[in-house]
Amino acid sequence: MALARIMIAKGGGLADITPGDAFEYDTDMRRAGVASCNTTSFYSWLRDLGTLPSDAPTTLRLLHRVTGQLTCEQLVDRHGVACASIRELLIDYLEERRPRLDYATLDGLARSLTRNFWSDLEAHHPGINSLRLPPEAAAAWKGRMRTYIQRRKLPDGTVEETLVERADYVQLLLSVRAFYLDIARGATEEPARWGPWAAPCPIKEAETSNRKRLKRTKARMDQRTRERLPVLETFAKAAADNLRHHAARLEAVLAVQPGATFGLGGTLFVRTKNVTTVNARDEQGKLHHFAQSEHRAFWSWAAVEFLRHTGARIEEMLEVSHHAMIQYRLPTTGEIVPLLQIAPSKTDQERVLLVSPEPADVLATIIRRVRDPRTGAIPLLSAYDYEERTWNPPTPLLFQWDRGGENSRMTGEFIRKALGDVLDIIGLTDSTGQPLAFSPHDFRRLFITDAIRSGLPPHIAQVIAGHANINTTMGYNAIYPAQTIEAHRAFIARRRALRPA
Repeated sequence: MALARIMIAKGGGLADITPGDAFEYDTDMRRAGVASCNTTSFYSWLRDLGTLPSDAPTTLRLLHRVTGQLTCEQLVDRHGVACASIRELLIDYLEERRPRLDYATLDGLARSLTRNFWSDLEAHHPGINSLRLPPEAAAAWKGRMRTYIQRRKLPDGTVEETLVERADYVQLLLSVRAFYLDIARGATEEPARWGPWAAPCPIKEAETSNRKRLKRTKARMDQRTRERLPVLETFAKAAADNLRHHAARLEAVLAVQPGATFGLGGTLFVRTKNVTTVNARDEQGKLHHFAQSEHRAFWSWAAVEFLRHTGARIEEMLEVSHHAMIQYRLPTTGEIVPLLQIAPSKTDQERVLLVSPEPADVLATIIRRVRDPRTGAIPLLSAYDYEERTWNPPTPLLFQWDRGGENSRMTGEFIRKALGDVLDIIGLTDSTGQPLAFSPHDFRRLFITDAIRSGLPPHIAQVIAGHANINTTMGYNAIYPAQTIEAHRAFIARRRALRPA
């Protein structure tokens, strides 16, 4: 239908449709408020015809959310720096740092130096044009940055404003302090370039101490891990039971013809007459999406099993491809063992994990699900990297699905919502009686804590987790009171043994 509309509006045949025509149609559909997952599938069909140029976008579904990497000039100008000389200095500094930083870090640094530092100073001190800040201006800026106003919309439609402490306050101070110190060092190496801007740093080293906050964060994360590790098996079992429940319901719906009535769990349903969907209405007329529910149940189960058995980050999980599964022959016994290659992500460190029978079964189930039934191969998918703002090359990703006739990669947002569905079923609560939430990163902390507690050497856990520093690994390890209690009991027993009868 979409291709026919374009040909009617533009004239010509399918081979005459350009990427611009497709983008214009998609923009008009979004402007009209009728955009959905099915409105961009026409582009994938058009691409399969081979008439589009090689540099055409791989998909239109995410094109409105894709920005690409901005230049240093664009990163500075988006926050409006009024002083032209300071603007040029910030651009020059970011260009100097760019080769050593990934794009996400560069983007955060630009935001800290422009929006949170200099633009804020210009807003409160109009006309400021020097890095040599008056003590009162520097103190006022630190006071403003220490907190921010958090806005939350209430059920009645009103907005509640709360003054909360800024979590990244110390990191902001570190970025600004590094900016001043880099300029001071550059002034000795390139006086003509950096010398005019050298100025006393308004942030003292003592102000960047983050020790207390790190200890509080460590204690909070340890408590979070202690609450979740005992119920991990309960959560995993609930995810498996939820999948079996929705798979059985979907099978029951597929067994009847569109428009037929059937019973399920003591409730009568009428399957909708649309043969392209697997939906049914109950006796009250409520529409139930059986295929969609089974889809969410499957991927919540797959995510739970993958994350808890590998300790991978969620972005690493979503980037796992069929090519990541390799075989390795042990040099001592000649036995062949399966390995899983984790692509570089946060720390740009590639690592290989041993695949035990449990994750091997999960990976095999995922592969059977995503295979193309016509060719038996896993479709190649070009995924957009939201951190680096670039398109990855076509890869047979495992965490993908057919979305309205167009293959799409799973998103972190979808995985989190799918995990929330399982939590709503079992209704776990924490020590305060509040609902116990599981985030994807919780499984990484649970994996490391359980591994070290079970006897895995910390330096091996560091390699498996892909941490550059073993202190990071030990930071994930929650020290259980049981360890302290057992050690104390052993000490008391030894002391009693030394006492006279």
